[in-house]
Amino acid sequence: MVWLIFLVSSGVIVLAAVRLAEYGDVIALRTGLGRLFVGAILIAAATSLPEVLTTVNAIAQGQANLAAGNLLGSNMFNMALLAVLDLVFRRRRILRTAALKHALSGSLAVLMIGMAVLFIMADIPWQIGWVGGDSLLIILAYLLAVRLLQRHQHMAGVSMEEEIIPPGTPSLGVALFGFGLATAALMYVTPWLVRSSAEIAEITGLGTTFIGTTLVALVTSLPELVTTVSAAQLGADDMAIGNLFGSNLFNMFALGLADFFYTPGRFLVVIDPAFVLVGLLGLILTTLALVGNLIRLERRWGMLEADALLIGVVYLAGLWLLYQRGITP
Repeated sequence: MVWLIFLVSSGVIVLAAVRLAEYGDVIALRTGLGRLFVGAILIAAATSLPEVLTTVNAIAQGQANLAAGNLLGSNMFNMALLAVLDLVFRRRRILRTAALKHALSGSLAVLMIGMAVLFIMADIPWQIGWVGGDSLLIILAYLLAVRLLQRHQHMAGVSMEEEIIPPGTPSLGVALFGFGLATAALMYVTPWLVRSSAEIAEITGLGTTFIGTTLVALVTSLPELVTTVSAAQLGADDMAIGNLFGSNLFNMFALGLADFFYTPGRFLVVIDPAFVLVGLLGLILTTLALVGNLIRLERRWGMLEADALLIGVVYLAGLWLLYQRGITP
């Protein structure tokens, strides 16, 4: 029964999150926001909402490790999606088409993941109320990153004026209603996903470290997968890649935001030290993705480019390492 609950709740999360991303794109068109900014901020935030809600529900149920593993593991999965993109669209060299446009978002993602890893290890005692100063710094860094991305778009000459709206695009009112409805569905079903995940961790003998980093992170990252592939199919390569880097940025923002929901004290200090390894793997994969998008390697191994193949190998090797460390609860 627990597996059935997990599968059903996972399916609802994926469907609702995909709708949320679609309506988020419509809102962007109707309000006149540029697509480059939308991919890295609005769509990334929309597709990352399952991670946020799952994290909040995990904290409410006393599953701090599951909450952290969900966010940090999602960073790993998002970067692995770049290898998937290269495999699916191997004739278009998709990892090169939007490289310079997302150098900043990729660099900011590296910075914020590095900050999160540092704060988990450093145990900084400063706090305001029950919220840690380290979490507040992560939140501030994200807000500054959004501002930098917005300025970068203007400096790059990317227009934020009204774009041509395709025929049949829903109105702003319909989009707002659909966005709210999808959000409500996610808020209702995520507690079931968290409970079933915790039970699976107990039944299988795997700790919440491994379950949170792999199983839950995989499910909550599926909206990124669907949205990214759909954007690439439409030729919006910059939005596809920006969604992945932007999602990693937003995941770290959510890690800091989680401290507000963990009322016993500072959230980062109660995270198992094993998550430093998860964070470092996400940091390495994000760096590899950033480097792979900047350099122009022409070598391919089979159906994959060399950098995409390296990302896939490191991701799988990281999962194996986490499995070895996560056997004992």
